[in-house]
Amino acid sequence: MPREVLVVEDEPFVRMVAADALTDRGIMAWEAGDAGEALSVLDEHPNIGLVFTDVNMPGDMDGLGLAHEVSRRRPDVTLIVTSGAVTVDEKTLPDHGTFLAKPYPTDKLVKIVEEQLDGPAAEDGA
Repeated sequence: MPREVLVVEDEPFVRMVAADALTDRGIMAWEAGDAGEALSVLDEHPNIGLVFTDVNMPGDMDGLGLAHEVSRRRPDVTLIVTSGAVTVDEKTLPDHGTFLAKPYPTDKLVKIVEEQLDGPAAEDGA
């Protein structure tokens, strides 16, 4: 099964670091700078299994809105939401949603993404 992730972050350097860390672990990382771009990328790439998004983004939709829209359009996609400005209660996220506070070490991001993509079976074998 392909391991593809969409990284949504308006800060180009932060987005690049996250995407590069995932790519280094053999995970295909697509990138988007805002929610509108993210929804287009998600539509173009049906194998994306996880969206990692910042809460605070420019445009009409923030990361929480994006998480809910992704859940509506693609309920099979797992969500990880991040922010350095606010803490998000996971109860407010759609199903399969996880919150990761900024700043986060990239190895922690990669570990969470791998666990979400690979599921419990992979964790048991580790």
